[in-house]
Amino acid sequence: QINRAIEKLNGFQLENYSLKVAYIPDEMAAQQPPQQHPQGRRGFGQRGPPRQGSPGATTRQKPQSDVPLRMLVPTQFVGAIIGKEGATIRNITKQTQSKIDIHRKENAGAAEKPITIHSTPEGCSTACKIIMEIMQKEAQDTKFTEEIPLKILAHNNFVGRLIGKEGRNLKKIEQDTDTKITISPLQDLTLYNPERTITVKGSIETCAKAEEEIMKKIRESYENDIAAMNLQAHLIPGLNLNALGLFPPSSSGIPPPAVSVASAAAAASYPPFGQQPESETVHLFIPALAVGAIIGKQGQHIKQLSRFAGASIKIAPAEGPDAKLRMVIITGPPEAQFKAQGRIYGKLKEENFFGPKEEVKLEAHIKVPSYAAGRVIGKGGKTVNELQNLTSAEVVVPRDQTPDENDQVVVKITGHFYACQLAQRKIQEILAQVRRQQQQQKTLQSGQPQPRRK
Repeated sequence: QINRAIEKLNGFQLENYSLKVAYIPDEMAAQQPPQQHPQGRRGFGQRGPPRQGSPGATTRQKPQSDVPLRMLVPTQFVGAIIGKEGATIRNITKQTQSKIDIHRKENAGAAEKPITIHSTPEGCSTACKIIMEIMQKEAQDTKFTEEIPLKILAHNNFVGRLIGKEGRNLKKIEQDTDTKITISPLQDLTLYNPERTITVKGSIETCAKAEEEIMKKIRESYENDIAAMNLQAHLIPGLNLNALGLFPPSSSGIPPPAVSVASAAAAASYPPFGQQPESETVHLFIPALAVGAIIGKQGQHIKQLSRFAGASIKIAPAEGPDAKLRMVIITGPPEAQFKAQGRIYGKLKEENFFGPKEEVKLEAHIKVPSYAAGRVIGKGGKTVNELQNLTSAEVVVPRDQTPDENDQVVVKITGHFYACQLAQRKIQEILAQVRRQQQQQKTLQSGQPQPRRK
């Protein structure tokens, strides 16, 4: 009962604190005052991650250790991993200061079962290596002759960055660790199972090294996405990011990001209370072959998307019979843009319009007044370079553009969803500053006498 209580209370959010629970016998408690920070297990315990909007959700400082390691192991080895009356698994959790869930009841009759390890990165890696050693010993004892590779489960959102451009990241891990790594195809994904299987072949030592490098990349991607989403929430106050279905669900073992909203920074970049945010128009370019999937049968999908996002969404006619891209015209305030574009990115990934080794990267165009283009570029390209470094998106303001009939020029933004969104928001921020300065100048030039400075 004590152990159950500890598991339930560990990670429980109370006011502004996340509880850490340790067991102290009565005789010890009488001799010493309770410690303020007992060395409890990391992770969330059985209650899961902090709820969206809970006070403690924004106080976690190291999201890296919140990313569990998910392994896939042959079903016949599960008994050996658990041990007699759970002794083996208890020893592993104690030795590695981890919480390990073996999902025995999932996929009844399946040849493999998932294991989720919650701990620090080091704790996860140590537990993984011990489990591999147990499986190898059990294979020898039962004369199981097939190779037992290490299989890691990772949410598809992170796999593109793990692979890297032209597969460079993955090749480097293979070379550095002397392993052979393959990743399950996108076709195996479903709405209910968004995870890819990363199979690592090699010795226990080399597989353990590869696991460290693979999870390091996944944790980096997770951290970057949280940072992007937090910044996005500051730029669009009140936005419920989890409602968009763009982030790994908790069923994959990764908690949704903690998002803080309505901060002072947000207030500075958002219209005063009571005013509606200005509508924006973004041209998003998608593969021409994907138009049918975005429109849906009898236009049902695009209508639902428009209602969900609160935006006007139209698909422009093809520029020619051989056009490879089609332009989607999205009109609506910032939150509507975020929702509509997010769902379009998600649909393209879901429908496999990008290859198994590709991350969904799209080009978006926004129009800016020609007089403001210089502000977006900055002196010597300083602003646009800073923008690219901050957002990881490619931002191009063509210098030789002829302004259109409305005296506007196009800014081109290319990147994955969060990168593209951040770049759009930062550019809109620059434009809002320019508009405010113009308004101030008009007020000064309107002939109203200004108070003299003494």
